[in-house]
Amino acid sequence: MKIYSCETHIGHALDMFVATEKEVPIMEKVEEEEKLSTKCSYCDEQATYIVANK
Repeated sequence: MKIYSCETHIGHALDMFVATEKEVPIMEKVEEEEKLSTKCSYCDEQATYIVANK
């Protein structure tokens, strides 16, 4: 599972990941070259973080 999140929705993304996957996620920053094309999973803002399991 991979969730893209902006600064505003990072708490929600972490909560949803734990509720769905039942494990602690890895949170990484979106690479600079990917920022322009990567949107938050919850709104139309640019994603700042990737919440994933591997």
